[in-house]
Amino acid sequence: MADKKPGRGRKITRRMATVLVGALAGLLFVAAATTSHGSDLRPTRQQDMADLVAAQATHNSQARSTASALQSQVNELSNHDAEAAGVASASMASAEAAAGLTAVRGPVVQVTLTDAPLDENPAGVDPDMLVVHQQDIQQVVDALWAGGAEAMTIQGIRVISTTGVKCVGNTVILNGVPYSPPYVVAAIGDQQALEQSLAASRNVQIYKQYVLAYRLGYDQKRIADVTMPGYAGSVQLNQATPVR
Repeated sequence: MADKKPGRGRKITRRMATVLVGALAGLLFVAAATTSHGSDLRPTRQQDMADLVAAQATHNSQARSTASALQSQVNELSNHDAEAAGVASASMASAEAAAGLTAVRGPVVQVTLTDAPLDENPAGVDPDMLVVHQQDIQQVVDALWAGGAEAMTIQGIRVISTTGVKCVGNTVILNGVPYSPPYVVAAIGDQQALEQSLAASRNVQIYKQYVLAYRLGYDQKRIADVTMPGYAGSVQLNQATPVR
């Protein structure tokens, strides 16, 4: 991409338009001044009135032609500026959509994960095996992306490139906010392709083994039409700096 600063092209365009408008005004002023003061309109033996009028008419015609040409250039520059603004606006809208900042609508595959019932306490089994963890949610998310998901939400919150899912105790932290089960992951896209990707995921199938063994929850269903909100949080990237 070019290294030009944003907005520089529009500034140059406006500056050129201003110069052209000034030139146009100057030509009209000169034409008026010449008509009223530049020549002696009284007949003399050295100057014929008809020749003077004809010459002045030619001069005025040339001035009008020049003014018209300048005005056309001003209009062209103005239109170009408007077109450039339109292209920039369209590019911005496309970028926002790709980043997950705008709402989207379409068919959904929804997966709900839940902890095992409280009365499920088999002997010799680590209690951590009976709850949903960050990696369980992440495996579902990864499988849906691999299946061609166009947009996704977790707990109704739009997933973007910087979305982080963390497990703290019995809760999952999503973008800094704690959530308790059930955990709902929804993806817009080709429903058949999404379901096939979930079925092909080895990690998702391992989770389903725990569903059968320890009654962890896994529910998968299609929804014909869902509107997902755009991501409303901050998209600013904060970099860590060393402490000295």
